[in-house]
Amino acid sequence: MILLNCENLCVAYDDVVVQDVSFSVEKGDFICIVGENGSGKTTLIKALLGLLPVKSGKVTMQEGLETGYVPQKLSVKRDFPASSEEIVRMGVRSSRPFLSRAEKARVRKNMELLGIENLRKKSFQSLSGGQQQRVLIARALTASDTFLFLDEPGTGLDPVALKDLHALLRELNRKQGLTVLMVSHDMASSVKIATKILHINKTLQFFGPPGDFICTECGKRFMGGGNNA
Repeated sequence: MILLNCENLCVAYDDVVVQDVSFSVEKGDFICIVGENGSGKTTLIKALLGLLPVKSGKVTMQEGLETGYVPQKLSVKRDFPASSEEIVRMGVRSSRPFLSRAEKARVRKNMELLGIENLRKKSFQSLSGGQQQRVLIARALTASDTFLFLDEPGTGLDPVALKDLHALLRELNRKQGLTVLMVSHDMASSVKIATKILHINKTLQFFGPPGDFICTECGKRFMGGGNNA
């Protein structure tokens, strides 16, 4: 089942221009978007989410599909005393001032799933980088347990926290059936956890299984040169 289809997409943001990108996301995919710095990875994912205007081409999502989004960094003012639970509750799409019983249960369920129920009352700002990422993923799952977009969620994490984050996302993908589209700078981990690699350098360079990607000239260069994507 195709959840998202991108056809000949062209989008411009600041000095980054992404053009002629076509690919599809199927239910259950774990797609890692990789590429050099400034290659348009973040520009692409924001265009897919409708956060940036599309210059030409077409992005089509399955009708009624809800998505969750984990940005590179959540902006929370230092003097805003938001607890972890309050951040997760931001994922609830509601115009009502108070959450329903079912919505509260969904928030609790996702915090338990991410192993952060013990952090419910703690200030988001006081958490470690790995804990903050788990809170943000719980927030995104509260918005959608079907399809998550993540923009370099491992930025700033130490190697242990990054490994734990990738293992968590892969488990959600495999056991919960969560579809994942993730921008990543960690090439070695991407080829291990992804079902498909999307390599972009202003235009689409490769889209397909990790095993095929590492056999390409670009894949060999990336893998031989370390995590420089």
